[in-house]
Amino acid sequence: MYNRENLILEQYPFETRQTVKGRGAFICETDQGLKILKEYKGSEGRADFLCLLLQFLKEHGQGQVDCIVRTKEGKPIAKDADGTSYMVRDWYEGRECDTKSRDDILRAIRKLAKLHTILKGFPDEIPDYLQIREDALLRENERHTRELKKVRNFIASRKKKTEFEMKFLKNFDLFYEEAGNVIALQEQEMGKSPGAGGETGAYGICHGDYNQHNVIFTGGGVAVLNFEKAAYDVQVADLGNFMRKILEKHNWNMGLGIDMLNAYSRVRGLGAQEEKQLYIRLAYPEKFWKIANHYFNTGKAWVCGRDLEKLEKVIAQNEAREKFLHSMERGR
Repeated sequence: MYNRENLILEQYPFETRQTVKGRGAFICETDQGLKILKEYKGSEGRADFLCLLLQFLKEHGQGQVDCIVRTKEGKPIAKDADGTSYMVRDWYEGRECDTKSRDDILRAIRKLAKLHTILKGFPDEIPDYLQIREDALLRENERHTRELKKVRNFIASRKKKTEFEMKFLKNFDLFYEEAGNVIALQEQEMGKSPGAGGETGAYGICHGDYNQHNVIFTGGGVAVLNFEKAAYDVQVADLGNFMRKILEKHNWNMGLGIDMLNAYSRVRGLGAQEEKQLYIRLAYPEKFWKIANHYFNTGKAWVCGRDLEKLEKVIAQNEAREKFLHSMERGR
């Protein structure tokens, strides 16, 4: 029986020598190098934009990005007989960024800063649906904070409480206050946003999902993959997302955090408003909300031990997290 992937690959201008299946995709060895075939759920317009964006990066010295391969008909996506869309992109052999390696982390940070610098010069018009509203993060944090209160009220109403629920209630006020302080700062900043007559350099195209899984170290350098969530936003959104995930794994190590900030700034300097935007993204108690959200949206009558472990870790790390945030405030 002729495999579906072969029918899709026939639509492309290369010869496929071998395919290997893994994680919902096919890695393809072709006469034009390694490619990856994967189902695509976005619009053709978005795929066209990504195609232009990745080609722009390649033309500006970023050769190791997963450029989209167009079909023989010049389209960025291919469809099977059922109408399901697929995309073929360049692929690279290598290893993921090791979150335990300071050298890997700082290389990934420098790469991000370089990407941001180049993406600032992207000449094409950004489609409206890729532009993040100025108040999007504020609205999101407000919603998350309401959800925290909802979880607190639910747990408080329960007569018999689990260890997780008792620990959550005991520490709720601290994290809820942190959330409220961040929202107050965001509201204060709305009137002097980075894009409003001041530091227009804060805005640009973001990767949208910059994490260790999308940074690959190859024999030829650092490859950055999976730009599907690219958007036009404050670029430090990428930096904040990456730093938060790494620092959570390193108990908010002060030295590492400062090294990450310095590594980025040496390639692409941050203005005062960008530093404040980065602070906001790191100061909101995101992990505490995630744990509460997971608890509330799964079986509340039974809390898995992993949730309790995560909650205990977030509580134990909060003092180190606050010290790092205070050091950022002093540096502004």
